[in-house]
Amino acid sequence: MTAVTAAPRSAAPGRRLGAAWKAPIAFGIFSVAAVVLFLGLRREGVSTFRLSTTRDLIQLPALSVPTLPASIVFVVLLLAATAAAIVLVRSGRRVRLWLIATFAVLFLAGFLTWASAGETLPVPGLLIGAVSLSTPLIFGALGGVIGERAGVVNVAIEGQLLAGAFVSAVVASATQQPLLGLAAAAVAGTLVSFVLAAFAIKYVVDQVIIGVVLNVLVTGLTSFLYTTLLSPNSATLNSPPRFARITIPFLGEIPIIGPVLFQQTIIVYCMYVAVAVVWFALFKTRWGLRVRAVGEHPKAADTVGINVARTRFWNVSLAGAIVGLGGAFFTLGSVGGFTKEMTAGNGFIALAAVIFGRWDPVRATLAALLFGFASNLQSVLSIIGSPVPSEFMLMLPYVVTVFAVAGLVGRSRPPAADGKPYVK
Repeated sequence: MTAVTAAPRSAAPGRRLGAAWKAPIAFGIFSVAAVVLFLGLRREGVSTFRLSTTRDLIQLPALSVPTLPASIVFVVLLLAATAAAIVLVRSGRRVRLWLIATFAVLFLAGFLTWASAGETLPVPGLLIGAVSLSTPLIFGALGGVIGERAGVVNVAIEGQLLAGAFVSAVVASATQQPLLGLAAAAVAGTLVSFVLAAFAIKYVVDQVIIGVVLNVLVTGLTSFLYTTLLSPNSATLNSPPRFARITIPFLGEIPIIGPVLFQQTIIVYCMYVAVAVVWFALFKTRWGLRVRAVGEHPKAADTVGINVARTRFWNVSLAGAIVGLGGAFFTLGSVGGFTKEMTAGNGFIALAAVIFGRWDPVRATLAALLFGFASNLQSVLSIIGSPVPSEFMLMLPYVVTVFAVAGLVGRSRPPAADGKPYVK
């Protein structure tokens, strides 16, 4: 008996040790990449960073740095951070989040300095685009967090985004009222969630399979309706009015953060509110306690009188409504009309943000912002003439997603009953 129980205990330290080395290994990989890029493929000239727009109340001067000396400094700092991470792990301590964040900022700053040699990089424009591209991801991630905290894996985020985009375009075009289109997008996302919840909770169908099927179904249905209905009647059914940008007085004129955060459309401001409300409700209210209970231990929740099936059903539906709002951003806040498969895999990246954010609304939001920043970075660098081939830049958001889901920032533990049907 003693020999049988001793094996798992001796294996646990080995697993913890392997997980602890993830950060130093990642640091080493990126440090080698920095040496190859910044020094092996070194670039001469001056890198200029424009920090203000013409509408800022305070005009900050552009920041100019010599490219090669700055690149050498960044390489030294990255190698020092890697050495510090190795020392921490060898001494049995964990690599802190602040060190990981510092390393990421140093690598990003070094890469931008190297890539913008001889050019001017508009920092506010880079960040504004990142927030715009992140908005549907954040709505999708919030919906994913709520669903999985309740115990239902929501692989159908892509379909909910696409349904919200389609319905919002049609309703807003027909009524010329973008607010009605926004409300219709929430309803569309809810309807897709109804199907997911019915099959996953009532009929105990595999949640991943039904999610994939819903994505295919919504993609095919919206593509068919676009070809047969929207294209012949684009003037009346696919010309939605877009939300105008609303500038918050004084805050919108602050350099850098003003244009990024406080000169946005109503959908983005709704996203700010949604993040705060979901976090507070999930961790500070009775409703949130019930949601987390059915996602962690549904049998215990049922024992104290919580209706597990009903709680899961309505929270999956709520999650679909939130995701539908993200779909409306494509047609009412960004593109201005519906096109086939316009969500372009954002639902799956939002699902990755849920995992990367460890099923926490705020962390998932930060992960979505990271993916949005990576997506916009390839566009900005292509415009200013980056030496990196465009094919590699297009891969950047997905490379970031793979590294994130691989768990290089630590081990992620989902809710204990996530994806497991509960039969009373």
